[in-house]
Amino acid sequence: MSRAATSRAGAGAGTTAPPPAPAARRVVGVVLAAASGVAVAVQSRINGELGVRLGDGIAAAVVSFGLGLLALLVLVPATPGGRRGLARLRAALADGSLRPWQCLGGGCGAFMVATQGLTIGSLGVAVFTVAVVAGQSGSSLAVDRWGVGPAGRQPVTPTRLAGAVLTVLAVLLSVGDRLGDPSTLGLALLPLLAGVGIAWQQAVNGRVRGAVGSALTATVVSFAVGTVALLVAFAVDVAVRGRPGGALPGEPWLYLGGPIGIVFIVIAAAVVRFTGVLLLGLAAIAGQVVGAVLLDVLLPTAASHPGPATLLGAALTLVAVLVAAFAAPPRR
Repeated sequence: MSRAATSRAGAGAGTTAPPPAPAARRVVGVVLAAASGVAVAVQSRINGELGVRLGDGIAAAVVSFGLGLLALLVLVPATPGGRRGLARLRAALADGSLRPWQCLGGGCGAFMVATQGLTIGSLGVAVFTVAVVAGQSGSSLAVDRWGVGPAGRQPVTPTRLAGAVLTVLAVLLSVGDRLGDPSTLGLALLPLLAGVGIAWQQAVNGRVRGAVGSALTATVVSFAVGTVALLVAFAVDVAVRGRPGGALPGEPWLYLGGPIGIVFIVIAAAVVRFTGVLLLGLAAIAGQVVGAVLLDVLLPTAASHPGPATLLGAALTLVAVLVAAFAAPPRR
């Protein structure tokens, strides 16, 4: 029997398929991250509307995060992987392999959700996305360079820098006509800071996932920290401004922001070790832009007028992600 035939016979004798190649894992990670970005666009619309209905963006964030945490508290202990992850979390914190500050990424997610409720009613989803993209792209480069994420240190190569710059330019092209209004610039600082925090959140959540071996466990940690932070902020808000003037709406879809956030954080925590923080962020941004265009076309609002510039910006964003995704992996 020839060597090739022997190799084929051995391969068919009950052996398991080899794990995906690194390049294949990166591509799968990019696709999943882009899908999670579409979900974030939907979440932004939902939480922005909930903030308008309640008359308080922080209250809307508490509702969104709180419902997500309740779902996780039921789901995680009910799964074997979730229970193992909780046990490993305690052990990792006890032996120092996981530092307490690495569990605080949920605070950035809470701030992101709060800014959705506070600013989207005035800025709109498009300008909100511009500010988040600007903060997230620059912060992702720094986070990768410092080695905060589980993928380790990744240098700022020309290709990765070009992908980040193209993404910012693409989103600016999509909504450039809205940025001329000076009244939007002050409010836009909040989602800009939220975008900076999201890159750090994705990195440290990936660290938690690597330490506990469960994306769901990393997600429940993120939601628990975020909910506590939002409850403190809401208590201060009530003490200063009083209770929200709006009532809880009756439409069930307005309460889906928390579950959508679970999907986003689970995907990010699972794939960041394959993609790095910058590529994860770029793919999620592409999904956000495409999702925003689809929302404006399929479920338009009074402010939704997608034109050629918006569609061209969405296409350029996808090109930017491809530039970063298919570049040679940087040397750590």
